[in-house]
Amino acid sequence: QVQLVESGGGLVQPGGSLKLSCAASLKFFSIYVMAWYRQAPGKQRELVARITQSSVTNYQDSVKGRFTISRDNAKKTVFLEMNRLNPEDTAVYYCNAEGVGSYWGPGTQVTVSS
Repeated sequence: QVQLVESGGGLVQPGGSLKLSCAASLKFFSIYVMAWYRQAPGKQRELVARITQSSVTNYQDSVKGRFTISRDNAKKTVFLEMNRLNPEDTAVYYCNAEGVGSYWGPGTQVTVSS
């Protein structure tokens, strides 16, 4: 059974940083496009960042220059480094794997508040 498990969320002050991790139990992790989505209360889930099999990345405009997505194929893990966080970044962050099937993690809460 495929599992994605996010970690690294928490409470941070505006201007602070967090690094999220997503460990995947995918047999052929390297062939999957990996992505981070987020969903704030009362809003739709939205794409934050994605990284292809060849590590080409793209970002939502609101996080460009602040967030960095990366992957470690040997550890079957994808990361999201988040800097200069602001209250609008508060959401549940979900890891997604797209390839032979589509898989989601349960999410990790990120709260930006003073």
